[in-house]
Amino acid sequence: MPLSDDKPFGNEDRLSDSDGSRLSESMACSSSDSDSPRESFTSDTSSKHASPVSSPPRTTSFDEVMSTTRNLSNLLLAHEIVANENFHLDTIDPPKNSLEGRVKQIVHKAFWDRLESDLQEDPPVYEHAIKLFDEIKEILLSFLTPGTNRLRTQICEVLDVDLIRQQAEHNAVDIPKLGSYIINIMSKLCAPVRDDDVKKLKASGDIVQMLRDVFHVLDLMKMDMVNYTIHNIRPQLQRQLAEYERVKFQEILEKSPDALNQTIKWIEQSLQDAVEAKAEESTSSSNGVSVDNLSPTLVLNSGFVKLLHIDYDSFVPETVITDDLRIVDLKNKLHQVKLVACVCLITQNAMGPVSTTGFIEQVKEITAILLQDLNNRTTNLKKALTAMSTKISFEMNKSLTERGLPALSAEAKSNLEGQICSLTEKSHPIYNVIEKRIQEYLTTFLCLPYPYKHVPVLPGGLTPVRKEMEFIGFHYASIVNFNKQAYGPFYANIFRKLLFSQPQGGKVEAQA
Repeated sequence: MPLSDDKPFGNEDRLSDSDGSRLSESMACSSSDSDSPRESFTSDTSSKHASPVSSPPRTTSFDEVMSTTRNLSNLLLAHEIVANENFHLDTIDPPKNSLEGRVKQIVHKAFWDRLESDLQEDPPVYEHAIKLFDEIKEILLSFLTPGTNRLRTQICEVLDVDLIRQQAEHNAVDIPKLGSYIINIMSKLCAPVRDDDVKKLKASGDIVQMLRDVFHVLDLMKMDMVNYTIHNIRPQLQRQLAEYERVKFQEILEKSPDALNQTIKWIEQSLQDAVEAKAEESTSSSNGVSVDNLSPTLVLNSGFVKLLHIDYDSFVPETVITDDLRIVDLKNKLHQVKLVACVCLITQNAMGPVSTTGFIEQVKEITAILLQDLNNRTTNLKKALTAMSTKISFEMNKSLTERGLPALSAEAKSNLEGQICSLTEKSHPIYNVIEKRIQEYLTTFLCLPYPYKHVPVLPGGLTPVRKEMEFIGFHYASIVNFNKQAYGPFYANIFRKLLFSQPQGGKVEAQA
């Protein structure tokens, strides 16, 4: 199976909707959704961490705002470290021609010019240089791991600021010796990728240039150490991320009681959409449809599927902000896949029984190439579809002629191109069919228990984009399932308010 080697992030367990406390923690979907839609949201058996405590509305102080900002920053950083396997930090140098770049250059030049001027005095003034040696000592010590007491003691003895200051008072500072020692220690502590940078350092009598070069390489080594630490904590953070995010979000909610407003609107809209859909399907819709017989988990899944609609940009629920960019990326991919599927289906219908799998694959390739810049703001979709329709009709006639079949008539050619060009219209019947089938497929995917032993059956019309749909479904299900683990208690309490005739539109806080 093409998805067997992929691994979703976070710790996702198989959870049943009929198990009240566990669903309250994860909101994971199972086949029992239609049997007990409300049972999970009436349970008060959740643990302390799974059922955050509510707090009364109150005036938010500046310190609380700053604390909320820090919590949100920590939450986003921790989530990104786990979700993005390639996450790392880089030193960012502003462009030299920018204001920030010019200011930085001027300040650095002034600092090093002042240091050089002090050292050219008679006798030399070493005070600033001594402070830099002290800073180098602290940086080197920060690289040491617990247990390296002997090296720690040695660094403190050689780079003893008081001793260097006494030597400076008697003009007896051996700069090249200190420089050689620092470079030697750096060669022992640096990552292999920095070996060449350290070898280029020279312990010369030019103390200013030596210190500048040393600090440049130390900055690189500090970033290496940060990324090494990130790499080491990722497995542990991955095991605890869901609980960590839940706790941090609860802290944010306690300081900002309105931190769930957009999430509440999102779930309310999903409920309303579910009621309307039920009313349309019901033969006795005139009697009305109650939310009592709706599955909260299915409603939540429908809400997640709605986030992938290309025209859904009214607001972002607070609980999915950590994956907002990943969801946007999948949404853009899905939009392209929808158009590819539509063009393939239109082409297949136009060719009828003489259609071949090979030609449909060729159409898919042409469509994907012409739509590869679809998400670029400067791309004109209408023009792209026009060029695509011309190209496909030409290739279709070429394929038919090569097989000794009659080419498309002028009317059939015009109809084919017209259907492709009109894919931008919301009333397009084929686009609406593909859209509905994709929603059904993704909704089914979100209900699969983890780990995924199989993928849902692909609806008709989506066969040409099977791999793309499995990719999107698998990765989006991983995002959603982890999100339910982390924020399930908050969703559960929102549903409690909505399903038990609580005033809609008010603030909903997580409570035991």
